[in-house]
Amino acid sequence: MAPLLQVSNLNAWYGESHVLHGVNMTVGEGETITILGRNGVGKTTTLRTIVGIIRERKGEIRFAGKDMANVPLHKTAHHGIGFVPEERGIFSTLTVEENLMLPPVVAEGGMSLDEIYELFPNLKERRSSPGTKLSGGEQQMLAIARILRTGVKLLILDEPTEGLAPVIVQRIGEVLKTLKARGMTVLLVEQNFRFASRVADRFYLMDHGQMVADFPVSELPGKMDMLHKVLGV
Repeated sequence: MAPLLQVSNLNAWYGESHVLHGVNMTVGEGETITILGRNGVGKTTTLRTIVGIIRERKGEIRFAGKDMANVPLHKTAHHGIGFVPEERGIFSTLTVEENLMLPPVVAEGGMSLDEIYELFPNLKERRSSPGTKLSGGEQQMLAIARILRTGVKLLILDEPTEGLAPVIVQRIGEVLKTLKARGMTVLLVEQNFRFASRVADRFYLMDHGQMVADFPVSELPGKMDMLHKVLGV
């Protein structure tokens, strides 16, 4: 079966700075994939290039068999890719429910408000609160939940647990496991190695703008020496 997402020989630039150097990666339908790597090696740039934020790029990006190289950023979601950036992008003057209802439904299969509130009870309690009144953890939940309404097939998360309390990190992990059980495909960048090891099916290890290793979670114990060397974990 062809992968849902296939990235081949992907290069990207910030102006004259060459940041990605031939990234290769595949994500199968229903998989949860985590990209590991130290700060500054190109993890976030990889995500931003895949969704079309970074336009100075070369290489192949195929999603559900379609070439995404020339798809404009505002059309990415309509092809089935949802992106939650590290800064979350919550509209502070809108309530939780208004934020949830803002994105358009782009395909069948998205969650209803009732399903979202069951998955995120905190958001149900705060449904009338403006974005400015939410904690960092609640904002992260809202950013993820907002994508789930749209019906996209691939959820891309950039550092979803950064700066969050352990109880919120645990809840986000539970949510990702629930989404996997529903068939959602997830690609995330994550610094919290313990969190990543609990939710991922497979890992890509990134260094200096390239993927230097790819292995399933079952091989994790045998990869610890390499991870310690590259990540310092």
